[in-house]
Amino acid sequence: MPAPSTLTNRRRVTSRRSRYTAPALEKGLDILELLASVSQALTHSEIAVRLGRTLTEVFRMLVCLEERGYISRTGPDERYQLTLKLFEIVHHHHPLQRLIAQARPLVQRVASDTGQSCHLAMLNHAEIVVVAQSDAPGIMGFSVRLGANIDLLNTASGHVILAFQGDEVRARALGAWRRRSRKPIPTGLYHHLNQIRRRGYEELGSYQVHGVVNISYPIMNQHGEAIAAMTVPFLARIGESVGPPQVKEALSLASRTLSSAIGGKRQKLSSGVVLP
Repeated sequence: MPAPSTLTNRRRVTSRRSRYTAPALEKGLDILELLASVSQALTHSEIAVRLGRTLTEVFRMLVCLEERGYISRTGPDERYQLTLKLFEIVHHHHPLQRLIAQARPLVQRVASDTGQSCHLAMLNHAEIVVVAQSDAPGIMGFSVRLGANIDLLNTASGHVILAFQGDEVRARALGAWRRRSRKPIPTGLYHHLNQIRRRGYEELGSYQVHGVVNISYPIMNQHGEAIAAMTVPFLARIGESVGPPQVKEALSLASRTLSSAIGGKRQKLSSGVVLP
C-alpha cells in the first residue's frame, strides 16, 4: 500500500489537473489534430466516431471552428477540412526572425556576465554565418563580426552544429564543404564530433587567432538537432577572474534557455552512440 505522503502527492497532482482542465479547448484541438492527420475531408459523424464524442459535442466545436476560419465545409455532403489559417498563424513571424529575437538578449547577457564577446551562428551550406552578436563590455576584447561567414570545419560553432545533427543534414553539409574546399574529410573528424556529443559542448583553440579558445554550445530544435550554436571566443585577460568554467556555465544556461524558448530539447546520447 502506498505511503501516506505518496497518496497525498497523487491527490495534489489529480486536483491540479482537474482544476486546470479545459474540456472545450481539448475537444477543439482534438478536431484540428484529427483533420490535420487525414488526407480527406470528414463528415460530422465521421469526426464524432473517430474521436469517441457525441454528435452534439462535436457539432458545437465544428460551428465555433468554422466561424473562426480554422475549418471549412466542402462537397455536397458538407465534409469538414482544415483551412490555411493555422499555416498563416505559424508564418506571421519568420522562424529565423523569432530565433534571433529570442537569442539577442541571451547573447548580450552572456557577454555582460563573462566580460567576453558572444555570438550565435547557423549552418549555411559549407559555412556557418553569424546571425546575432554582442561585443565584450569594456575597452578591449575579441569578437566575430555580425554576418561573417566562416568555414564550417574551422570553427567551434560548425563542429557543434555538425555533432548534434541528423545524418542527412550532416552528410549534405560535409559534401558541400568537400566540393568547396576540394579537400577530403579530415581524419578523426567523426571521432571528434562524437566527443562533442558526449560532453555536450565544444572547447577548441581558434584556427585563426593565437590565444583565443572558442567555447560553443548547441541550440536544439524539437527533434534534438542543433539549428544553431552559441559561442564565446574566450580571450584571457590579465587580472580577470572569469575563466572557461564561468563561460561554460553562462553558455550552458543561455543555450538551454534559448532551446526551450523555441520549443526545442537537449539531446541525451549515451557514450555508445557513434557517427558514421
